Amino acid sequence: MNKLAVVALGGNALLRGNQKGTVEEQNANTTDTLENLIFLIKEGYDIVLAHGNGPQVGNILMRNDAGEQMYNIPQMPLDIDVADSQGGIGYMIERNLRNILKKHGIKKDVITLVTQVVVDKDDPAFENPTKRVGKIYTKEEADALAADKGWIFKEEVKADGGWRRVVPSPRPMRVMNEEIVSKLAREGNIVITVGGGGVPVYEDAEGQICPVEGVIDKDLASALIGARIKADEFYILTDVPYIYKNFKQPNEEILEFLDYKDTMELMKDGQFAEGSMAPKIRACLEFVQNGGKKSVITEATKLEDRKYGSKITMEYEN
Repeated sequence: MNKLAVVALGGNALLRGNQKGTVEEQNANTTDTLENLIFLIKEGYDIVLAHGNGPQVGNILMRNDAGEQMYNIPQMPLDIDVADSQGGIGYMIERNLRNILKKHGIKKDVITLVTQVVVDKDDPAFENPTKRVGKIYTKEEADALAADKGWIFKEEVKADGGWRRVVPSPRPMRVMNEEIVSKLAREGNIVITVGGGGVPVYEDAEGQICPVEGVIDKDLASALIGARIKADEFYILTDVPYIYKNFKQPNEEILEFLDYKDTMELMKDGQFAEGSMAPKIRACLEFVQNGGKKSVITEATKLEDRKYGSKITMEYEN
């Protein structure tokens, strides 16, 4: 049986911070990133792909806002917006990946799944929304929207006097269609799933699937699907080639190999920022803790070069 790898593409895989976000830019970025997967495919891996959606779903929210103000189009809830972004980004990844596979003479099918992820409706995250989404409003606009729509706002640290909507980010518990993902991937198909962390839903007392106004961490959802389908390896492709201790300090140190225990100690010491590396490392730890053999954090263009990338395992390899 081929090895199975889950590869989580970071937000910069499609849209870089200094770009406008045109379709031409996103297609070029996507192609550049996906080229690096050919190495794994030629090595005999079956692949499940996940991706972020932060910039894209933010743009969808702002389009909602503009459509309501200019044309009186009702705003769609956040679960629909996440599903919209899954479809659009998944299509872009799938189309570009099919072209890359053809260029390399590789015959594989690629399929995009709009994926729902089950969360606990009593998750503490619902009592403390923290994830900022959408545009920046004035205090007056935020107060009016809070009264009209029941949205919760927090002051935006990046804009003086600005306020942004915040939504819960509950933990993923189960990925719907995970058995189908496993079956398709182990048959040699490349499966794109849990885009943007998945569409958060919960099951009520009658077993009905209900939507959630929230977002799920993409890396945690990727680690979860990896563990549930018994993937061998988990890759997070980001904008740095390693995990670092004392990042950007004079005594900065590359951490190339880590076990679970040492990584947890570094986490407790506050070595990794919550807004950037900490969630990725937490996802890597959950993957190996739940049966995965190895997690890797690396820069997308360095995937083929094995001397790059930080590897996390439960125990140090002999």
